[in-house]
Amino acid sequence: MKIGAVFPHLEIGSDPTVLRDWAQTAEGLGYSHILAYDHVLGAEHADREPELWGPYTEQDDFHEPFVLFGYFAACTSNVELVTGVIILPQRQTALVAKQAAEIDILSGGRLRLGVGTGWNYVEYDSLNEDYRTRGRRQEEQIDLLRRLWAESVIDYTGKWHRVERAGLKPLPERQIPIWLGGFTEAAYRRAARLGDGFIFGGAQKDGLAGLEQIRGYLAEADRDADGFGIEAMVNYQAGPENWRAQVEEWEKAGADYISMRGMGAGLETPQDHIDALRTYWEAVR
Repeated sequence: MKIGAVFPHLEIGSDPTVLRDWAQTAEGLGYSHILAYDHVLGAEHADREPELWGPYTEQDDFHEPFVLFGYFAACTSNVELVTGVIILPQRQTALVAKQAAEIDILSGGRLRLGVGTGWNYVEYDSLNEDYRTRGRRQEEQIDLLRRLWAESVIDYTGKWHRVERAGLKPLPERQIPIWLGGFTEAAYRRAARLGDGFIFGGAQKDGLAGLEQIRGYLAEADRDADGFGIEAMVNYQAGPENWRAQVEEWEKAGADYISMRGMGAGLETPQDHIDALRTYWEAVR
């Protein structure tokens, strides 16, 4: 099982030297991948109808993942770059295909594209996309992404997309892996039908239960569970006495990747986050 690190958007700041140092420290220690979250806009939660229930507001920092990964592609040599997850239905599909292809080309094939549907309807409205149809549109988007990466010119007609004899150039040299994320039964079912893997972002107990659900849906879809990837996250604040046990439990369950998440762990400075990479790695490697 491979061990990666979640990029600490909320607390790492915006100094490009610090961002470079964090990424290079992760790679130098031996972390297999860097996983970055996605929000284009933050929104005030007060006096909303319906209520905004998600954990992030207008106060929280988020670096844009594709631009960030373009920078990391130049700063690093072999660490995998993972979106965990891009909110796909609030973005134009052809543009995502182009940006993902560019990252994959410039990084030498190191992108893993995690996608999800999100929770922030204000963000959808601001980007002029329909929050209500996000799940169904995501399914069509995944199909279109794969076509755009495989063929120089496509003629595609879907319910929400029309590409008339057009295509990307340059094309990536492979099909970029598409993993899904989320917390709902609908996300599990969709991933089992369409995804190359699943990224669990919540509590370990919930993730392990979700993994069993996904395996059932994979069987229903007549797909081989051994070929379907699993990634989980463990929190730095769980403490050294729990880190190894968490990793071992996920490894026993058959996970392929673990990502250490240091956000919200009381790490007060960017250097604290860099030091946490080393502390965690030495404890669980």
